[in-house]
Amino acid sequence: QLQASGGGLVQAGGSLRLSCAASGRTFSRYDMGWFRQAPGKEREFVAGIRSSIGSTYYADSVRGRFTVSRDNAKNSVYLQMNSLKPEDTAVYYCATVTGTAPSGSWGQGTLVTVSS
Repeated sequence: QLQASGGGLVQAGGSLRLSCAASGRTFSRYDMGWFRQAPGKEREFVAGIRSSIGSTYYADSVRGRFTVSRDNAKNSVYLQMNSLKPEDTAVYYCATVTGTAPSGSWGQGTLVTVSS
């Protein structure tokens, strides 16, 4: 079970930090990722973090502005979003991943709205 939180309304150039809480005792074994779905568009990969060494990877559209991290002790993954743009407006979801593809069921997302 995954639940994202931390979304809200922010002006362009601002920052938000999203959190994703996971249930289960095997969280640390999974690569985790963030995805987003803007109105009228398909869901897309945003950022991922591997289970073992915690290496990270990003979509080109967010690289340099977003940072993904995790705390295995808290069964949580985070997405720090800086220099937000109106085109970042979307519902954000977390999921287990294989590369840039989701590998599990979707949990509840959180809405991020960036005003210009």
